[in-house]
Amino acid sequence: MSYAREKTRTAVLVDFGGVITSSVLRAFTDFGASLGGDPRLPLDLLARDEHARTLLAGHECGRIDTEAFERGFAERLRAHGADVSAEGLTARMQAGLSIDQDMLALLGDLRAAGHRVALVSNSFGTGTYDGVDLAAVADEVVISAEVGIRKPSRRIYAIACERLGVELEEAVMIDDLQQNLDGAARIGIGGVLHTSAADTRRQLAERFGIGRAAL
Repeated sequence: MSYAREKTRTAVLVDFGGVITSSVLRAFTDFGASLGGDPRLPLDLLARDEHARTLLAGHECGRIDTEAFERGFAERLRAHGADVSAEGLTARMQAGLSIDQDMLALLGDLRAAGHRVALVSNSFGTGTYDGVDLAAVADEVVISAEVGIRKPSRRIYAIACERLGVELEEAVMIDDLQQNLDGAARIGIGGVLHTSAADTRRQLAERFGIGRAAL
């Protein structure tokens, strides 16, 4: 597939869950299946249930801790027929995630070529980033709970660019959720909808001139 060439950019903002890892949506669906009911129940609640959405927003922004989120979300799951305990809930929801070594290689290639990289991630539970040396992945790390702002708020992308020392128009966001790319686009940041490391590598090079020599 060929892509229309857009403005040449120099820096990359990258999501963690679903980009550096395997699909979060698939992991949450697998967890839902393990509960014995509708596999999509956890995702549906986080997307459509007002109480669950409030819990998630509060947790991602650091207003409530992991234990409070787990207690509240377990209650919402039980209210819809799932037999689930609160303790360790977020870890069980993420148990199916694995690190995409091809994405780590891509980010390493980009940094070696002189492109600045910032991780921009909505936090979820504890241990999410275990097993990954974030300092080896990115020049800057912006976690939603630490800055009190979550994607797709425009401010979190601006913070990442400020820390990298680049203008908004110099950056590209890589994310597996279109809504997060839309938030970045509102302040002039380019976007790559991630489906695989190979496709993201190709889009960065062909659309934005990032990492062309590494293709």
